[in-house]
Amino acid sequence: MMGNPLWLIARRSFAEGWVRLAATLLAALGSIALIAGSLQFALRAQEAVAGGDASEYFRADVLVQGGTVDPDNVYAPPDGRIRLDRLASRPGVAAAAGDAAVAVTASRPDGQAIMAAAEGRTLLRPWVPDPQLNPYQLEAGRAPSGDGEVAVVRHLARAGELSVGGTMTLTLPHRTQQVRISGIVNVQGRGAVAAGDLVLASPETVQRAAMLPAGTWQSVWLKAAPGVPAERLRGELARELAQEPGGVTVRTAESVRRVQLATASGEGTTIAGIVGMLASVAIFVGLFVVANTFGTLVRQRTRRLALLGAIGATPRQIGRLIRLEALVLGAIAAVGGVAAGFPVSELIIRLFARDGFDVSGSDPQTGWIALTLPAVAGILVTQGAAWQAAYRAAGVSPVQALRSTVAEPRERRLPRLLFGGAILAGAVAWYAVAAAIRAAEPPGPDRTFVIALMVLFGSLMAVTGLAVLTPFFVKPLGGLVGRVGRLVGGETGRLAHATVTRSPRRVSSAASSLMLGVALVASVALVTISVHDRFREAGRQVMAAEHAITSTARTAEGAPAPIARDVAAKLAGAPGVSRAAVLTQTEVTLVPPVPDGSPQERPEPFRFLVSGAEQSGLRDVLRLGGRPPALGTGEIALSSAVMKGQGLRRGQEIVVRGVHGRTTLTVAGTYHDPSHLFADQALVAAETMDRLDANAPTRAVLVRGGSTEALTRAVAGVPGVRVLGRDAYVDAASQSQTRALRSTYVFVGMALLLALFGMATTVSMSVAERTREFGLLGAVGATTRQIRAIIRWEAATVVVLGTLLGLAIAMGTLGLLHVMSGSSFLRPDPPWWLFPLVLTGAAVATLVTSALPARRAAAVPVLEAAKAE
Repeated sequence: MMGNPLWLIARRSFAEGWVRLAATLLAALGSIALIAGSLQFALRAQEAVAGGDASEYFRADVLVQGGTVDPDNVYAPPDGRIRLDRLASRPGVAAAAGDAAVAVTASRPDGQAIMAAAEGRTLLRPWVPDPQLNPYQLEAGRAPSGDGEVAVVRHLARAGELSVGGTMTLTLPHRTQQVRISGIVNVQGRGAVAAGDLVLASPETVQRAAMLPAGTWQSVWLKAAPGVPAERLRGELARELAQEPGGVTVRTAESVRRVQLATASGEGTTIAGIVGMLASVAIFVGLFVVANTFGTLVRQRTRRLALLGAIGATPRQIGRLIRLEALVLGAIAAVGGVAAGFPVSELIIRLFARDGFDVSGSDPQTGWIALTLPAVAGILVTQGAAWQAAYRAAGVSPVQALRSTVAEPRERRLPRLLFGGAILAGAVAWYAVAAAIRAAEPPGPDRTFVIALMVLFGSLMAVTGLAVLTPFFVKPLGGLVGRVGRLVGGETGRLAHATVTRSPRRVSSAASSLMLGVALVASVALVTISVHDRFREAGRQVMAAEHAITSTARTAEGAPAPIARDVAAKLAGAPGVSRAAVLTQTEVTLVPPVPDGSPQERPEPFRFLVSGAEQSGLRDVLRLGGRPPALGTGEIALSSAVMKGQGLRRGQEIVVRGVHGRTTLTVAGTYHDPSHLFADQALVAAETMDRLDANAPTRAVLVRGGSTEALTRAVAGVPGVRVLGRDAYVDAASQSQTRALRSTYVFVGMALLLALFGMATTVSMSVAERTREFGLLGAVGATTRQIRAIIRWEAATVVVLGTLLGLAIAMGTLGLLHVMSGSSFLRPDPPWWLFPLVLTGAAVATLVTSALPARRAAAVPVLEAAKAE
């Protein structure tokens, strides 16, 4: 290997041109670091969501749950009740313990909410005193012994910086309570369980919070007596309790643990897949940037490559030389990029944690997937990027070794046109898939997400196709800029026009990087502005209340966390308040009617959110489209989308399954919530909500009248709540709807930095390859100011070309999203100030990246220029 002539030539190229190679190396390292950081974040998110194999049921053998359970949601509470004393004394039972779960919000003493583990919730559960069933291992302190004492899992303690003996605030469905921490526990060595974080209190405290009658529980854990198999005990109990009023569900704890593990694993895979799709933008940008820098690197060495051909090197050997250099660069960049991926992932984790998705409790991943896959991907990216450069290098004619300056050879237009057209045809194919999905699937968030993904892939291919065709746009735009330059700068403008039109590929390399950056920024900006403007417009249309009382904490989706229902009572005496309406929400499942005759296939369950509000004076705080009637107990109003999608009609009786079991409701009317924030799918009276879920979380208290100062004073004694105006509340409530959009900010921002670095590298290298040219201009009388002006006029061509193409892609992407999805939230109606702002940003970025190369070009000595390659 060491005696191979190609290796010796490559080694000399590295030794003599390490400065030029360093720029390409940094571009490759940045792209690999982004790939490695994205993968590290995806793996840590998967581990955090999955929660490992920790389960609170690992000591139990059988679970007896009151009523029925949702077979598709292992974490949903059972809809019935079961008495503990009916099971504790049965034959074959060694131990029994009651269990219930109440969703709460935990806050630190300073009022700051503590986020649960990724995609999880914080649940209040009873401490299990029987050691045969207790899954909680104390790490510090002791078990809670009375009202006002709790033990917490390790993740909650670390996230909230809590310690034994300290205090924290719990926001329960109906009240807020300050509690003292008596102990910190783990479950099977883990800091949390698959469902999220646990706050453990005395059984009596949890019974009161869950509004359970004395002696009854949502479920009962059982330990089988020695010699009694769990499956046998389950079967015996199922037969004995078959006639229990309200019914019971009997399952082995092992089967529940398997479902938990499968559910958590599926959620983790979904999160990893979404992050992987976002990271694909980074891979694309990395390939794009490295391809540009490699192409510029080959152009710089045209004469040397031509000399190699003149002394007998075959085109195949020259191509292998370029690929060998790319392999060495890729290997070095892979090592550095994988190492840099760890701090990149920490940055991504911190940014996501601020938005409610906290995976900081997971450990850094050091398995072969986390380390090997980014390295292999980086090498493949550099090899893929070097393919075109190697092909071009192999076609360098030996005659070019005799030229005094580096000039681009004339290339055939047809192959470039065909190649660019084929890529654009591929983009059209992705758009056609999006159109087919729109025609085949019903409207909804899932359809919109898939369509957006198809349009994204199509737009990435469109960027690539336009990058291939960019040299064809350089001459006409260069001519336009040149004419302006001649009018403004005279002879300097003419020289700038000549340099631009003589080397279109060099200009197009920098312009394509700028085009990619403008397309990324403008696309995200256009979508963000459109979505936020539509939410604000619709929110003002629906929300008649001037203020909303909401939580300072956020859910995992980014929306405000629930608050205690008793907050509304504190507003009754506030000056100027004419109406305070509690807005609650719960999820129910529509129970399909059982047809007579032969059994049919079980239909897909339809789950939907039901909002509850006091009907008296509802129109004082909410203006829903369609003006639904005042609802009585047992009545429900459905959105027009739900009515149409489920084939329901006014006056029809439906059965829904909620937390308290099955409830029959009458469809009293239809309406429309254009904001999708207050009562997106269904609306019931407060009394009906108590029948569905007495502990339904309170999303907000909507207030008509009063001032911000008066309302703030009224709730001053309630920790973790805030008073928001109409627009502020709409912005906060829409966070859960725009979470997917916000997730792109981190990756697009990093990809933008990589694209700008690629543009700066390309501009710098293109100036370096013309060292001889600029030196000779100085020799014949060109001043330093004139040489800098030539570089600036060339940069102006880059700005015009890159900005126009980037904005065209961004507007086309938003227009396609609007047409394909049919969503009013994706409207191609940008504000007038966006275009000059993007143009100014592109100009500033280009001028900043070209300032140093221009100064270096103007300072080239004549003798150094004469020696330049």
